[in-house]
Amino acid sequence: MVEWAKMKTSRAIKEYLSYLRIERGASENTLSSYTNDLLLFEKFLNEKSTGEVEEIEKTHIRAFVSELHKRGYSPSSIMRIFSAIRGFFKYLLREEVIKKDPLKGIILPRVKRSLPKPLTLEEVEKLLSAPDTSTPLGLRDSAMLEMIYAAGLRVSELLSLKTENVDLTYGYVRIKGKGKKERLVPIGEFAIERVKEYLEKARRTLLGKKESEYLFINRRGRKMTRQRFWGIIKEYAKKCGIPLEKISPHVIRHSFATHLLERGADLVSVQNLLGHSSLTTTQIYTLVNKERLRKVYEEYHPRAR
Repeated sequence: MVEWAKMKTSRAIKEYLSYLRIERGASENTLSSYTNDLLLFEKFLNEKSTGEVEEIEKTHIRAFVSELHKRGYSPSSIMRIFSAIRGFFKYLLREEVIKKDPLKGIILPRVKRSLPKPLTLEEVEKLLSAPDTSTPLGLRDSAMLEMIYAAGLRVSELLSLKTENVDLTYGYVRIKGKGKKERLVPIGEFAIERVKEYLEKARRTLLGKKESEYLFINRRGRKMTRQRFWGIIKEYAKKCGIPLEKISPHVIRHSFATHLLERGADLVSVQNLLGHSSLTTTQIYTLVNKERLRKVYEEYHPRAR
């Protein structure tokens, strides 16, 4: 155990982030988010001349939350920041740095979860058919879109795919998800054929004289970035008439899960395919289906109104 006596908040935060990275295997996105949130909290405490973790009390937490409201932070953003602080204090308690939890008794208003709005099957078909597969870039784009929808991937999972992770003979991809947890996800014939075509006809052209372990690369032969992939999706959405406010990489993942459940897939199977650690996270998709069923009922049942 680390010697914690009179631990400065700044050092405690560094120790906690190191724990998340090394022992918990947190992703870079998670670490970046927690770092920003906890440094915001530290800055507030410094302004209140509270530099040591033992000095942090319930009044400081409440004042911080009040300050976030004044600065215009949304309820969901405040909940995210509060979650990062909660994890921080749980760690301090476990390491016996502090004897009592300053968050005990503080309850934030529950944020209403907004339901994901998936694409329709027709919209998915239009999007997947939009790339011009007669060009190397078009073939790459088509393979990426087929893959993200076929496997319901997070954008970070799609762009981190390596050629060695893809088994086109048996139709599986090995995904390294959140917390470095691995899962095998099947893909269908459309994705298999498109990725094969991309590998045979386009990838070497894009690589030129370079080499890359990543499956999907940009025109310079480097790993595709999140920003560029988002730009590609917007280009094709515009081309096939899908409103930009309705589309994002995560919406495609939502659509994958919703379409499976609509066709009778069980919730646990969808949970495993998505890589959710908790079934509760997956259950939001059942709410989407209930909402759709209600609309169908109200539209078609003769005595619904």
